[in-house]
Amino acid sequence: MTHPMEQIPVRQLRFNFDAVEHHNPVWSESKPEFSIFLNALGVDVPHFERFLVKVMRAYRDELDDAKLKKDVQAIIGQEAHHALNFINWTREMSKHYPKLTALDQHARDYFELAFQKKSKKFKIGFTAGYETFTFLGGMIVLNRYEELMGRADPTIRALWVWHQVEEIEHGAVAFDFYKAFYPQDEWYRRWMVVLAYGHISWETFKAYAHMVKVERYYRSPKKAFKAWQFFVSFAIDLARSALPVLSRKYHPAEHPLCNELQNPLAAAWRDYYTSGNDVHSLSNEDIRRIMNAQTI
Repeated sequence: MTHPMEQIPVRQLRFNFDAVEHHNPVWSESKPEFSIFLNALGVDVPHFERFLVKVMRAYRDELDDAKLKKDVQAIIGQEAHHALNFINWTREMSKHYPKLTALDQHARDYFELAFQKKSKKFKIGFTAGYETFTFLGGMIVLNRYEELMGRADPTIRALWVWHQVEEIEHGAVAFDFYKAFYPQDEWYRRWMVVLAYGHISWETFKAYAHMVKVERYYRSPKKAFKAWQFFVSFAIDLARSALPVLSRKYHPAEHPLCNELQNPLAAAWRDYYTSGNDVHSLSNEDIRRIMNAQTI
């Protein structure tokens, strides 16, 4: 089987959030706190994705490597579609979570100011650092699919499966982009990984805390404990999975979580999409069909 990073197809998907069951933002029955976590994470992520698009467009003409230029164009296409869908989902969630509009604007302003004011090295380095965790998060979520969203709303489940599959596909591009400009500066790359982790954790924390409060989890000590236990445990999993990233010999394509074996759901989803099936909604039956086709 080919390595999951071998191809980076741009899939132009648009999700209909009016189709979300009961317009309920807590979309995972398997692990409700996981759905809140991803919702919170998804407030900041699309504004980073638009930042990535602007950074790579600004500096791609300075690249000499033809393949990397092609990969950069592909990640720009994938991330632009991700950002549009997640901004629309945040807008939909804002009807339920009053503070989300302000948090969304804060994320937008942060990345717009960073693009205007920060150095070229920071912009390229922070892009690589942040992409470290979208890639690793993609692997973690797909590897724990049944536990985290085995029973979930078909539309939002489809959104996140698509997003995580593509984050893995282009998971090496931002790293290679940084190395093309700063091949010897490993300490700065490592610092950007640490800085990005802190940024993602804090921005997710703010949205998560608001969502947990609105969902009235604090009325039940048990639910509140479970919610924050999940947040901390997932943050630790992300940090632990990032340890190989700090090695001088690191490359995303060789990360222990990512190899030619691939995640079974990711491989099956790609085949399902390539065969012309609609992936805007994935019911439990659709998932079973996808996985059964992979084993034939």
